Amino acid sequence: MILFPAIDLKEGRCVRLVQGDMAQAIVFSDDPAAQAATFQEQGFSWLHVVDLDGAFAGAPMNAAAVDAILASVRIPVQLGGGIREMRTVEGWLAKGVSRVIIGTAAVKDPTFVREAARRFPGRIAVGIDAKDGKVAVEGWAKTSTVTAEELGRRFEDAGVAAIIYTDIARDGILKGLNIPMTLALAQAVKIPVIASGGLASIEDVHRILEPDCAGLAGAITGRALYDGRIDPKEALAAIARARGTQGKSQQAG
Repeated sequence: MILFPAIDLKEGRCVRLVQGDMAQAIVFSDDPAAQAATFQEQGFSWLHVVDLDGAFAGAPMNAAAVDAILASVRIPVQLGGGIREMRTVEGWLAKGVSRVIIGTAAVKDPTFVREAARRFPGRIAVGIDAKDGKVAVEGWAKTSTVTAEELGRRFEDAGVAAIIYTDIARDGILKGLNIPMTLALAQAVKIPVIASGGLASIEDVHRILEPDCAGLAGAITGRALYDGRIDPKEALAAIARARGTQGKSQQAG
């Protein structure tokens, strides 16, 4: 279980949206690189970065901020938002992004995802953002007719490293993760699933460490970190304890 702190970029600043609404952007930092460095210092092992403007535009729009983040940390970074062409994938990976997240293009151009996963094994993730069970695209501005499970199954044999599943209705409003929907997706596919949208408290962290969530690869937290609702040290310690307990039980078995 990896806990990913989120940095969402809008006009070069670190923000959080409420249910994906760009008009409801709360600015938390004018210096995303400094925020990334803080997360690294706090002990996080990965960063989750999203170019929000890029998601709407269909191409990178916060490249300078992402470059600054990459220069400020040593921990791996996964990046999504506006990644819809192979040259964009190639560009970000060459710059030092560890894993790129393909969202809209996964719905509209699945062949692109398969080719990217073939060319860059272990470095391509699929972002599945769902609204009322249907996958949303283009920065969540539009909803497709495809369900999250249907989309996940399309890439079952493609070599995709992970699926980041976001419940849009819960994103940015601190109401807790949608555990039933997330687990349903995790059980429907063999691809590792990372939960996103609504993680709000240390209780939510403990919830994803319960035995029924053992199949999840991680969870993303954003606003709760910025608001101080989750203490990074406490959350990471809980995950470390759970990992240690799991290791001991496996050795005993």
